Amino acid sequence: MKLLLKAFGIALTGLALAAPSLLFAQKTGFKVLTTFPIKSSGGWDYITVDGASKRIYVSHGMQVNILDVATGDSVSVIPDTKGVHGIALAPEFNKGYTSNGRANSITVFNLKTNDVLKQVAAGTNPDAIFYDEFSKKVYAFNGRSKDATVVDAATDMVVATIPLGGKPETGVSDGKGKVFVNIEDTNEEVEIDAKTNQVLNRWKLDGGEEPSGLAIDTKTNRLFIGCGGNKTMVVMDAGNGHIFGKYPIGGCDGVAFDPTLKLAYASNGEGTISVIRELSADKFEFVENITTEPSARTIGIDVLTHKLYLPAGKSKPVAPTADNAHPRPQQIPGTFHVIVVGK
Repeated sequence: MKLLLKAFGIALTGLALAAPSLLFAQKTGFKVLTTFPIKSSGGWDYITVDGASKRIYVSHGMQVNILDVATGDSVSVIPDTKGVHGIALAPEFNKGYTSNGRANSITVFNLKTNDVLKQVAAGTNPDAIFYDEFSKKVYAFNGRSKDATVVDAATDMVVATIPLGGKPETGVSDGKGKVFVNIEDTNEEVEIDAKTNQVLNRWKLDGGEEPSGLAIDTKTNRLFIGCGGNKTMVVMDAGNGHIFGKYPIGGCDGVAFDPTLKLAYASNGEGTISVIRELSADKFEFVENITTEPSARTIGIDVLTHKLYLPAGKSKPVAPTADNAHPRPQQIPGTFHVIVVGK
């Protein structure tokens, strides 16, 4: 009996030592470090961070504000990007690209001088945009025409228009010839062949509604899909559409992934960042919600410093009218800023 009790005691001690890792996910230690003010007026959407060049590209109203990633100092402005949503960077061609939702166009600019080089016609209401290093193409996802405009970064010519069968949101690449995009109104993940510009698969996001934010771990081939409609992050196998898990988040519009820390971040308009950790290719866990600010719904990541950047602004309620019972809050002028989150 004594030997049995002793063995039992050792087992309990071992369980107690393991309990923190088994029962409680290790927190990030992240918090809001500072904010970078941007005094121009207008709404905002995506933010792109390039740690290598130490630049932050912020869509804001009819322009893109470029900030120093460390100090927040203004570096330059890309003007006349009407209704700009996103910014894609192609460093090997020394070019950047903006998706201009109101102009139905893509602005091409020089990454060193920030001079505008060209305007390229897109579909109707280009929203998310990204550069695929594998195919050397820029993909602009058009919300109203429900397709993707594909631009050759070498020539800045449109080489394809891909029908998507629904309203596209964020897109990513696996770096091996496949492109993935969220379809918000059909609750699907669409896989595109970057060589043929053909849709290969449409996978239903069972348990995920209104997917918007998207990130990928290219090493494990896992997609992290932020579904703002039902406040859920879906983790999917990019090879076959298998869903590994669903995790609680907030009203997400953006997702970022840190390949070194193996953390996926969902930026929520309620004022939090939901964190999901990748323990292995097949195992994931919810970590925590980091407090930010209401309206901070999109996110950019510096994978070199592991810091997160979220645009936000103060707003005030608007009285309902007979024509609009639930009006959107009104932005308070001069309150737009970028939140910096890290250790």
